[in-house]
Amino acid sequence: MNTRARGLIAPAAATVLCVALLVGLGVWQLHRLAWKEALIAAVEARAHAAPVDAPPESEWSQLNAADYEYRRVRLTGVFDGSRQVMVFRALSEPRGRHGGLGYLVMTPLKLADGGTVLINRGFVPEEQKAAAGDGLGGGETAVVGPMRASEPRNLFTPSDNPASGQWFTRDVAAIARAEGLTRVAPFFIDADAGPDPAALPEGGETIIAFPNNHLSYALTWFGMAAALVGVFGAYAASQLREGGKPVKVDLAAGDGDGGRHRD
Repeated sequence: MNTRARGLIAPAAATVLCVALLVGLGVWQLHRLAWKEALIAAVEARAHAAPVDAPPESEWSQLNAADYEYRRVRLTGVFDGSRQVMVFRALSEPRGRHGGLGYLVMTPLKLADGGTVLINRGFVPEEQKAAAGDGLGGGETAVVGPMRASEPRNLFTPSDNPASGQWFTRDVAAIARAEGLTRVAPFFIDADAGPDPAALPEGGETIIAFPNNHLSYALTWFGMAAALVGVFGAYAASQLREGGKPVKVDLAAGDGDGGRHRD
């Protein structure tokens, strides 16, 4: 093995390690893709299935959000408008007539057995905030809609201020604490739209959207691995090609002995 070939050992080893890492990341993204597609299929099935009875209070502590999210349920109770809160929301893609800045109206529904479930009764535009009280009173009300877990917060979510009635997330536990609610379900219900499309609050604004970019991520990792192999191949070929070139001897410079010739 000549000197130039030996010099390729370290770059080759580094390339193999990097390619293995990139391919591994690509394979991992393919596994994530399969998981995400299965999740989307399950959610779509739940969201379009006929509603079933909401889980009773005896099952609330064992519920797993991954198993119930977007499952359509039905339940009956009496709304408690005195403890309802409004969560600020910019509705950019409304399904009904209203959108823009406004509020999601979260109202406790008192069940016959004493438990309470928070109901997102729908959206009211900011200029029609007073309509948040519409539809309250009148005894028992039947509610149908998908089950939802509390909304997560991120770095850009403003802090809630219960004292001033400012809410920015549908956080079931936080709302229950602020309003003094007990025996509250760990989920809330997004109420379906009612028969009157002009009625407020405007139900049926549930958004089912799961970003699924795993295939593009996988192709990116695989592409980077292929590019790295190509770069190393070109580099190695150039090094070996240069090493195989014949050495040109300038006879005018002599034989390495100061240009002197021996007899």
